[in-house]
Amino acid sequence: MTSVLTIVLYGLQEALRRRVFAVVLALTLAFLVLYWIANRYVFDHIHNVIPPAGIDARTFAAAFVFGMAMFGTLFLGVVLAVFLTLGVVRGDAERGLLQPLVVRPIGRSTLLAARFLGAASVCVPYTLFVYFAAMLITGATGHWWPDRIVTPAFELAGAVVLVAALSLLGSVFLSTTANGIAVFMLFGAGLVSGLLGSVGHALNSHGLIRAAKIAAWAIPFEALYQDALRAITASTSGLTGFLLRLGPFGGAENGGAALRLWTVVYFVLVGAVTLAAFRRRDL
Repeated sequence: MTSVLTIVLYGLQEALRRRVFAVVLALTLAFLVLYWIANRYVFDHIHNVIPPAGIDARTFAAAFVFGMAMFGTLFLGVVLAVFLTLGVVRGDAERGLLQPLVVRPIGRSTLLAARFLGAASVCVPYTLFVYFAAMLITGATGHWWPDRIVTPAFELAGAVVLVAALSLLGSVFLSTTANGIAVFMLFGAGLVSGLLGSVGHALNSHGLIRAAKIAAWAIPFEALYQDALRAITASTSGLTGFLLRLGPFGGAENGGAALRLWTVVYFVLVGAVTLAAFRRRDL
């Protein structure tokens, strides 16, 4: 246990030395300030909007801007997760930092688990903080609250943790720069698949919907994000709810318990592949 805590602290100190937290903190403050300004502008002028019949302008505007905030929260959480894990194996090995750690009494599995726990212990509270801060801003300025509050928060946090696990896997095979590029491209591909799902629902295209669903479940951080978006307007009915679910900040994926179970299985599989690959790797 002491060795795990030592490696966790080592990873956090390395992130501090590289000013990862400073960069993320600056981005977060800028995001929240801009989000507050946007909310003030939207809700100060909402009474001037005359929506089509059947649409609640305040609900539509609030859910839409909060959906944007959820995208920002996911993106910032992913940035933090990637920077904390992208050079864990190959990057540290090339700098000669791993060799003294993976011999007795610390093994490779302990090292991977500790570095992952270090990243997760930072990313989960950070994602929850940004999500609830954005929700409070929307609630205070727009007098609107999501239909589901807690579930979307933890689905976003789970999505970020999954990206951290994938980044850790990539660090076994790729250099630091290549791994960062690969993970962000995978993240972008997931977002595109979610957008295709929204387009498929709008066009009633079963082919697009099926392709987007397969892609989202192949990289379930996207499915978790889509399910979180769906949950914030889960009880919103009528034309307002229908239009919100068409996106781009409305959830096209209704994952439920099956998605959460698959996420756990997926995480275990990624962890097993990462450990197996690391054990075969020459340092």
